[in-house]
Amino acid sequence: MTQKVALVTGSSRGIGKATAIRLAQEGYDIVINYARSKKGALETAEQIEAFGRKALIVKANVGDVSKIKAMFAQINEEFGRLDVFVNNAASGVQRPAMELEESHWDWTLNINSKALLFCAQEAAKLMEKSGGGKIVSISSLGAIRYLENYTAVGVSKAALEALTRYLAVELAAKNIVVNAVSGGAVDTEALKSFPNRDELLKEAAEKTPAGRMVEIEDMVNCVMFLLSDQSSMIRGQTIIVDGGISLLV
Repeated sequence: MTQKVALVTGSSRGIGKATAIRLAQEGYDIVINYARSKKGALETAEQIEAFGRKALIVKANVGDVSKIKAMFAQINEEFGRLDVFVNNAASGVQRPAMELEESHWDWTLNINSKALLFCAQEAAKLMEKSGGGKIVSISSLGAIRYLENYTAVGVSKAALEALTRYLAVELAAKNIVVNAVSGGAVDTEALKSFPNRDELLKEAAEKTPAGRMVEIEDMVNCVMFLLSDQSSMIRGQTIIVDGGISLLV
């Protein structure tokens, strides 16, 4: 069998890094994508190679379609195939709706929403060559709930979840399965950009019905389930991994 290949965007840290490492443990060669942290990308690659797997590092801002196309050209040249695409890279401006500027909106929507569409288009072309594949995106509760200062990001994640449904239907004929995982508050480096980070973490720790906060591994476990053959009849869904906190209304 030809060696299977997975692309994880934003895999220099956090959920992306943990997912890339788990996929390497499962036998995948990995495309590590990053925008800023070359050091983190190199550390991820080192851990992947320790499992005897190949790691291709690609610097690309996925909010830029020309950078997306260049990244997939590199993947095609290096591996000639793609079996898994984990759409994890995210960014966004944390401000109330009345303080958002056009540049904040464009930046957030480009990286969190537009990237999925144009990465999925390129991924599907490579996946078709080997008979199909799996796409999983990372969303958040802000897509369906109000979170303070989260307007632009929440809207971008809602778009991501809607796009997941459309892609699931349109790519099904190509044997490509598309889903998303939405997490409650997870204490990653990305959360440091939240102005109300401490309050979010305190609330999650105290109120989550499961008795503890969601951890990175909880998210990765769900991603890996959606990438497995066991979930082949789950299509276009967003699985919420939040310990039940979103049930408290």
